[in-house]
Amino acid sequence: MTTLHNALSPQLHRLITQMPKAELHIHIEGSLEPELIFALAQRNQVQLPFESVDALRKAYAFTDLQSFLDIYYAGASVLLKEEDFYDMAYAYFERAAADGVVYAEVFFDPQTHTERGVSMQTVIHGLVRAGKAAHQQLGLECKWIMCFLRHLSQDSAFETLEAAQPYLEHLLGVGLDSSEVGHPPEKFSDVFQRARQWGLKVVAHAGEEGPPAYIWSALDQLQVARIDHGVQSIHDEQLMARLAKERIPLTVCPLSNLKLCVYDDLNLHPIKRLLDLGLCVTINSDDPAYFGGYINDNYLHTFASLGLDERDAIAFAKCSFEASFMTPSQKDHWFSKLDELASKLGAV
Repeated sequence: MTTLHNALSPQLHRLITQMPKAELHIHIEGSLEPELIFALAQRNQVQLPFESVDALRKAYAFTDLQSFLDIYYAGASVLLKEEDFYDMAYAYFERAAADGVVYAEVFFDPQTHTERGVSMQTVIHGLVRAGKAAHQQLGLECKWIMCFLRHLSQDSAFETLEAAQPYLEHLLGVGLDSSEVGHPPEKFSDVFQRARQWGLKVVAHAGEEGPPAYIWSALDQLQVARIDHGVQSIHDEQLMARLAKERIPLTVCPLSNLKLCVYDDLNLHPIKRLLDLGLCVTINSDDPAYFGGYINDNYLHTFASLGLDERDAIAFAKCSFEASFMTPSQKDHWFSKLDELASKLGAV
């Protein structure tokens, strides 16, 4: 962190770490820190394929998305009871609140758990209870987005959606995640249509490792309101123009892109170019326990690598609220707060 302090002015560092922001691309299972994995394994008598916390951390040398997912699913095996899901989620909310997150739309992957015999009720009740506690105790508002695992079939996604029907009051929307390459969005067009008919918001991972064509498909076949990742749009001028014109947000995760070798160096990341081209681009942490940092770490490393300034910080924070599914009045409230900060800093 000393390097980041040297790379950023004290004023910029303070602005990034203290300004209000929304997080829109966070997988709650990806916030499961090694220490908690081992604590839950002991509590639930689960045998892990790692001898220690340090051995698990050393395994975080990912070469691509799939190499990460193999470790991710092993970590999730310790989640068996409602209390486990509560403890995991509340630990994330504490870190997020400390980073200035006032609102979060959080992904969860029920198929990761129901395939192991954990009920949908156990998963949702634990998460929802943690969200309510975070609102009461930390002042952080959260909403839940249920993701379908794209390496599984659409039939499995339909089964998951049906199983979640009794809990629709707790769900903001549905998403699409897991192994992208070879699993284009249109594979799930029917289940997304059903979710929209049920009044759920729809988002999808596209254009992380997959081509720009996957982003087009997510927009046209799934009719998503937001693209998760979307960095490959930089290779398609027509697509970027559409995203900018229609204000379809991208929820970008810079440290994730670095850790999964989408980019060899953050200096190469296109997030600033996308912002300058008029796209609504946000900064998020994705799977922070695995990728080297929570939301402020993503901001700080990105800003240090790309030489961004206070105006960029305010712009990304504003995008985070614009891209959310908050009410217009809620968005206006946080826009005003950020305008006040910008005015004080002369970063208008």
